[in-house]
Amino acid sequence: MNFEELKKSCEGCEKCALSKTRTQTVFERGSRDAKLMFVGEAPGEKEDLSGVPFVGPAGQLFDKYLLAAGLDREEVYICNILKCRPPRNRDPLPEEQECCMPYLRDQVRLIRPKIIVCLGRIAACRLISPDFRITKEHGVLYKKGAFLITAVYHPSALLRDASKKEEMLKDMLMIAEEYKKLSNE
Repeated sequence: MNFEELKKSCEGCEKCALSKTRTQTVFERGSRDAKLMFVGEAPGEKEDLSGVPFVGPAGQLFDKYLLAAGLDREEVYICNILKCRPPRNRDPLPEEQECCMPYLRDQVRLIRPKIIVCLGRIAACRLISPDFRITKEHGVLYKKGAFLITAVYHPSALLRDASKKEEMLKDMLMIAEEYKKLSNE
């Protein structure tokens, strides 16, 4: 399956009830040739309306962190576990995550990233470990198969708690440094 087939399959998905409440699916943003992949949990209202991940207030803050780390948003790949917005931006239910995981697995298979960065606790619990603790383990790199994986605070968490912004910057600078090292190999 190529990207266009995968995206079309996702757009027609009716595996869970979110398909009935979405405006549209939110599939991806950035470069399909990227070796640095960011995975969030689910689209919010602005993303549901635009069809593009991380364009709302949290996305605007995320853009500032990418810029501060010397990363170009259009050169990385950004997606979410869920492709449809949960009502009132509630946390994705485990069964909703399970329905969307095949799409994410295919995105990872097609991108073949060197580094995957989980944006927030929910993505980290799904992709790294079910008992992942974002406050203790953010910024820790793990080797998983052919890539490195880590987690950082979700940008929306930083909008609610500015005290974590400095830690986020340190994590993003570390990710950029690791990415540069891997890119030069």
